[in-house]
Amino acid sequence: MLDVLLNYPIIDPVFFSIPVPVIGPLPIRWYALAYIGGMIGGLFYARALVQRQGLWGSTPHPSVMSLDDLLVYVALGTIVGGRLGNVLFYSPGYYFAHPLDIFKLWEGGMAFHGGLIGVMIGIYLFARREKVSILSVMDLCATVAPIGLFFGRLANFIRPELWGRPTDVPWAMVFPGVDAQPRHPSQLYEAGLEGLVLLVILALLARNGAFRRPGLLMGWFGILYGLARIFTEFFREPDAVTEALAHGLTMGMVLSAPLIMIGGVFVVRAYRSSGAQTY
Repeated sequence: MLDVLLNYPIIDPVFFSIPVPVIGPLPIRWYALAYIGGMIGGLFYARALVQRQGLWGSTPHPSVMSLDDLLVYVALGTIVGGRLGNVLFYSPGYYFAHPLDIFKLWEGGMAFHGGLIGVMIGIYLFARREKVSILSVMDLCATVAPIGLFFGRLANFIRPELWGRPTDVPWAMVFPGVDAQPRHPSQLYEAGLEGLVLLVILALLARNGAFRRPGLLMGWFGILYGLARIFTEFFREPDAVTEALAHGLTMGMVLSAPLIMIGGVFVVRAYRSSGAQTY
């Protein structure tokens, strides 16, 4: 056992409260701000990418004016898909017994893989309406998505939830409300790998012409996110009931493996293509 641990920075999960007559104080939580910050940050970054025509060449892509609508589709897909993913992938028994709890978003419980499916559906509907390349829209969303992942993992750390496994590394922390064991701050590992590292790599690929090969950035996102998630699962404490599987596997690992394979297919396909295409 370590003699010295990093102090967990206890932060009130409620950022501030707005007084509302009759109803009472309306809490504004860090968790909600993380989603808002990720979406707004992603919108500004997407606008900057779309405005740089040199990144796209002749590849059809969304207009700057249409990005506000894309944000609505992506936001709805993230919230609905993320919540339903958590319900169906991790706790179906509980939510089928307590269906009204599905709507209690303020209590947390969002699954990335469900949110990804929801976003894909939103992108499909948007691209069909705007008559633009589905793969190009997916590439754009994949490139900006790490911003939301970064803020989301920071919110997990502040809450705190999704803490790490017991460890004796010098930066271990004792998370309140868990136990007295020092644990990996796995939320920060995920914020760094799924957020910052992935953001930089995809930005470098975009700068070097990846938008000109539709599906390439989406493919690399699937590969890199899947690898990062599987790696960090070795440090994250799985819920014994909803996440832990046989042979040391976790639900996060199992759901991430197909992303790597599907991403690989899109990367190979994009590199074999002879140029910009429409779908």
